[in-house]
Amino acid sequence: MTEISVQDLKRRRDAGEPVVLLDVREPDEIATAKLDGATFIPMREIPARFGELPHDTPIAVLCHSGGRSGRVTDFLHANGYTNAVNVAGGIDAWSATIDPSVPRY
Repeated sequence: MTEISVQDLKRRRDAGEPVVLLDVREPDEIATAKLDGATFIPMREIPARFGELPHDTPIAVLCHSGGRSGRVTDFLHANGYTNAVNVAGGIDAWSATIDPSVPRY
């Protein structure tokens, strides 16, 4: 599985590079903490909805700590989305190292 650090993701977003931030957490988790501009598709819905994602834009897959997003990244790769990367450490790493205003849970 290919990964991206939260620092590299922030750099890309700040530079205006095209990237789809795919958040695969559950709605109650998103109600607690979220990143602006993310596309929300819970992991359980990915098999039915992954066709909504673009093939021509990098996709950074995010969950709480990187486990679910890693599985979704593998699934996307197996289905032709070779531009998908797992966000290492998930939103927890983002909160801890990039933006402490994003609540940790």
